[in-house]
Amino acid sequence: QVQLVESGGGLVQTGGSLRLSCAASGRTFSNYAMGWFRQAPGKDRDFVAAINWSGDSTYYEDAVKGRFTISRDNAKNTVYLQMNSLKPEDTAVYYCAAYVGSWGVGLRLLADYDYWGQGTQVTVSS
Repeated sequence: QVQLVESGGGLVQTGGSLRLSCAASGRTFSNYAMGWFRQAPGKDRDFVAAINWSGDSTYYEDAVKGRFTISRDNAKNTVYLQMNSLKPEDTAVYYCAAYVGSWGVGLRLLADYDYWGQGTQVTVSS
């Protein structure tokens, strides 16, 4: 089992920045690639970004490329999502999850992730 706890969400104006954190406990965190997803009201939970176990490979959804950066600190058992130039359409609950598939295959698929966190709300005002 891996327990995940997100933090860092909040209310920010358009163009602002937030840094989300996802703290892991339980099984060895560094064994897992990690991903961030988001879910807006009335919509599906969508992929945002993923990072491999060592942190040297990342993958982003097109809408956040160049604005969001995923990173991890295995010594702290934490994965981060730095979000810059935020837009109202980024408003959602953001979730982190541990990826259990093969890196590069199915990174966008919810079914390939286990051990979800409870989510943190990000609201971007216009």
